[in-house]
Order: sequence, then C-alpha cells, then structure tokens
Amino acid sequence: MTSAPRKYLDYNASAPLRAEARAAMLRALDLPGNPSSVHAEGRHQRAIVDDARDAVAALVNARPSEVVFTSGATESNTWALSAPWTRVAFADVEHVSVREPAAQIAAARGCEAIPLPVSDAGVVDFASAPSGPGTLVVLQMANNETGVLQDVARAGIWATEHGARLHTDAVQAPGRVKIDFASLGVHTMSLSAHKIGGPKGAGALVIGAGVDLDPLFTGGGQEQRRRAGTENVAAIAGFGAAAQAALADLDAAARVQRLRDSLEADILRATPGAVIVAQEAARLPNTSAIALPGTSAETLVIKFDLKGFAVSAGAACSSGKVGASHVLSAMRLKPEIARSAIRVSLGTDTTDADVAAFVAAWRDIHGGASVAA
Repeated sequence: MTSAPRKYLDYNASAPLRAEARAAMLRALDLPGNPSSVHAEGRHQRAIVDDARDAVAALVNARPSEVVFTSGATESNTWALSAPWTRVAFADVEHVSVREPAAQIAAARGCEAIPLPVSDAGVVDFASAPSGPGTLVVLQMANNETGVLQDVARAGIWATEHGARLHTDAVQAPGRVKIDFASLGVHTMSLSAHKIGGPKGAGALVIGAGVDLDPLFTGGGQEQRRRAGTENVAAIAGFGAAAQAALADLDAAARVQRLRDSLEADILRATPGAVIVAQEAARLPNTSAIALPGTSAETLVIKFDLKGFAVSAGAACSSGKVGASHVLSAMRLKPEIARSAIRVSLGTDTTDADVAAFVAAWRDIHGGASVAA
C-alpha cells in the first residue's frame, strides 16, 4: 500500500527548488574557473553572475549595478542595519533578522532602537516614528506570518519628507506582488533566493544609487568592492533563474488568491469559531494565518504533518521555540487566538485538489464538521 503524496503548503518558509534554478545550478557546477579570473573560464563564470544580476534587478525594477549578492536576507538585513545611524525604528512585526541586529547594534552604539506599533490588522503606525538625519527606518514589505502588506511607497515619501533612510525587507513579496524599487523611495532592499524557488544560502541587498554603505566583508574586490569573497556562482545562477521565473508568477497571483480565499471560506464554514488573522487587510495573495481558539498551533502542525501536509506555526526561523508569536502579540490578538494560529502559504503549483484535501484534513482534525455545499 502506497501512501498519498505529501502536500506542501509552506511556501513562505521556503519555496521548492524550481526546475529552472536546478538546471542553472548544475550547469554552473560543471564549469571551472573563478569569476575574478581574466581567462576564458573566468569570463564565463563572470557572465553567469552578471546574467543573474540582470535577472534579479529586473524582478524588482532596479539597476543591475544596485544588486549586490549576499548569503541571504539575514546578511542583507544586518548589512543595511550596519549603516551609520543615531536611532533606528522598525515595525513591531518585523522579522527577527531585523529586530535582533537592530537591538544589538543599538546597544553597542548606545543608540535608540524604537519599535513602531501596528494596528490590530498589523499595519504600521508612523505617528511615533523618529525623523531627521541619522534616522534609519526599517519596514517589511510583507509579513511572513500573516501576509499583511505594508505601504512601503507611502513610507518612502514619509522618509524623504523627514530626512530619514528607509530599508525594506522584501523577501516575501517577489513573484506575489509587483515591486518597483525605482519608485518606492527606499534606500536599500533585502531579497532571498529560496523564497522564490531558488537555492538556500543566496540573497541580495539592493542598494540605491548614491547610498553609502560600508561592506561587512573586506579582503577582496568582488561585488563592486562591496562584498569580498569569491562568489557562490552556482547559487547565484539558481537565484537568477528563479528570479526570471518569479516574474511570470505575477500572472498566476489572481489564481493563487482565489485558492487562498476558497480555503479560508471553507474553513470558516467548517469551523465557524475559526479566525482568519488580518482578513480585511491587504495581504499577499498566497498567505493565510488561521486560528481556532482552544487548540494549540504546535499540536496542529504535528497533526497536519502526520496527515501529509506541511504548514507552519509562526516563522520557520523560530521553529523549536515555544512562545507566542511577537507578530500576533503586536497585533493585540487575544492569547487564545495567538496560541492557536497556523500559517498556510500556497504557491503557483498548489491546486484546487490540494486545497480541498487540506480542508478535509482540517475537518477531520477538528471533529469531522461538514462543509456546506
């Protein structure tokens, strides 16, 4: 007897590796040479890196010269936060890769780190934000747990008017919403390859023209002398191929949102006491944070896993930690809701059958309630 195929509904944690990315990586792995070498083999490696840079830049409408490859968004966020500032403000729902380095750098410098409150829907309130020269403001484009979208363009206008520098962690947004770095008014932007079907361990920091940012790593002239060290050509090639494919995903965003909305509607019919977190807010089309008071998120994740579904409770980066989500706490959700919330995140490969199977598993786990026709 063969078991049913597993259904992956955890794209916000990491998207499956795309076929295009795998093929690009294998081609790069088969080639010799260092991209800093001037011989033919080295020039071929350099061309692979340059082509990937072009693709990543096109994904967010940036100039290729503004894209610097890193080991991932955590490095990119830390690098952006290493800029000179006297005070840093960040949304209270920011990812831990922003919150922790912000606090550590502020403590080391004897400066202020100011969390900005959010509404009950998870939208940041700038009323208490500091301003003026020496201020760095960090605002995620989309929340990894709830999918809530922030108005980064409005924040860019605010930063310009108030003399502040603005960094955005955009890792969840590419391929799901259109991004225009050139018009957002941000100074730096973090990206991650594995969120769009590229390899883990590759990312980028997009650095706007005229932004002065000292390198984190020195000792070589790679990446326009902004990040020393021989480039991970295979991972960068995979990132570039994934970026090209992610642009096409925008055409499928409406279909993915229809699946997400159908899933939520069926869950609410099956269990009227369930709560869709930030349901009325602007969200990523693929993301649903679902809570059912009286249940445990950790237990639900295990039960769904046993039934063949991959879903999350909170951020994947915090897996193994017991405690309420800082995101849901910042949104002032009741503890019984925050403790029970799981995240379901879909991808372009998700089907109607996958959603129907998840709803059936939800009904089974929660007592076999039937869904209205």
